[in-house]
Amino acid sequence: MCGGKGTRLESDREKPLYPIDGVAMVDRVVTALARSRIDAIYAAVSPNAPETRDHLRACDGPVTTINTAGDGYVADLLAILDRPAVTTPILTVAADLPLLDAAVVEQVLTVYDDRGHAGSLTVCVPETCKRRLGTSIDSRLDTATSPDELVPTGVNVVDATANDSTTESMTYVTDDPRLAINVNRREDARIATERIRRSTDR
Repeated sequence: MCGGKGTRLESDREKPLYPIDGVAMVDRVVTALARSRIDAIYAAVSPNAPETRDHLRACDGPVTTINTAGDGYVADLLAILDRPAVTTPILTVAADLPLLDAAVVEQVLTVYDDRGHAGSLTVCVPETCKRRLGTSIDSRLDTATSPDELVPTGVNVVDATANDSTTESMTYVTDDPRLAINVNRREDARIATERIRRSTDR
């Protein structure tokens, strides 16, 4: 999902193209997906991020772009699901997760497999985890089943074929920093860059 404006980042670059340690965030996400067992990668692009669309189309990577109106996550997701080539369940990933790697993707898919593919899966982190990392919090999951406030990570497994009247959406809660650091503001970018540099220095 890479069609947002990213105005909170206060950058002259489109959000998906914002570099974290010299690499555009969307490229980091695509690399993680390409190294996982995901069969196909679709990028939801929009008029809000034309340079991102052109960047992805010019790459030799395994990405197919799908034009959306850029009216928000739900509307853009519905535009993707309307494509005959796209069948559910699908993994949706926000382009602002620069620490994402193939191991994390596999972890989410394994959780979904272990739960029997029974509907959709929302991946969340506890608010306390975000606060400990020092990253911004822009939304919370409306739930009464957790003692801690939960924050969506931007990673979901969506199954449009599930019957909503009989199948509840599942929630997977993790405190993995690779899923907890969304880059929405400059401070988030600084924290992500530091984490990446520390991991490469080992």
